[in-house]
Amino acid sequence: MAKQQQPPAESAANRPVHTIRHRSLKATVWRNETDSGTMYNVTITRSYRDKETQEWHDTHSFGYDDLMNVAKLMYDAHSVISGLRAKEGATPRSK
Repeated sequence: MAKQQQPPAESAANRPVHTIRHRSLKATVWRNETDSGTMYNVTITRSYRDKETQEWHDTHSFGYDDLMNVAKLMYDAHSVISGLRAKEGATPRSK
């Protein structure tokens, strides 16, 4: 497997607003300022150690046993974003 490049060092403006971990899974909440206001996005990653090199990597692929934990992370991320939006005085967004 090809080695994944590490992202550049995070600037203060590009840091996540919240991170939730459960075992090898991580949900990261990001704030993005747009012309129509603040928007929040969530990325989910699973960390694993390469058995040959012993290096840690992240993937966006999940197995069957990960799915309920991914669902819980998403639920928790939704709660975090709801709290942030409530502090901002925003109304729920609809698509």
